Amino acid sequence: MGRVTIKIDKREYAITCEDGQEGHIMKLSRVLDEKAKLLSSNVGLINENMMLAMVGLLLADELNDLKEKGVAGQQVVSVQNSNLKEADAATSKQIDEQTAKINNLINAIKPH
Repeated sequence: MGRVTIKIDKREYAITCEDGQEGHIMKLSRVLDEKAKLLSSNVGLINENMMLAMVGLLLADELNDLKEKGVAGQQVVSVQNSNLKEADAATSKQIDEQTAKINNLINAIKPH
C-alpha cells in the first residue's frame, strides 16, 4: 500500500492508498486545500468537522452543476442526433428519387 501525507488548510493527514495512486491523491488534496483556504479566508477559523462539511457541500454543489450541464448537453446532443436522423432520411429519400429518375431515363433510351 502507498502512503502519502496531504495538507488541507494547514492540517496534515496521513493517507494510505493503492500503490501508484499517491500523485492522484496529492492532486485531489490540492483541490480540497483550495476550497478549505477559500472558506477560511471568508469565514475565519472553523473547526475541522465544520470545515469538512462545508468543503463537502462546495464540492457537491460543483458536482451538481456539472451534472446539470451534462444533462443539458445530452439533451442538445439528442436534438442534434434527431435532426441528423431527419436530414439523413430526407437525403436518403432524395437519393432514391434521383436513382428512380436515372433508371427511368436509362430505360427510356435503351433500344427495345
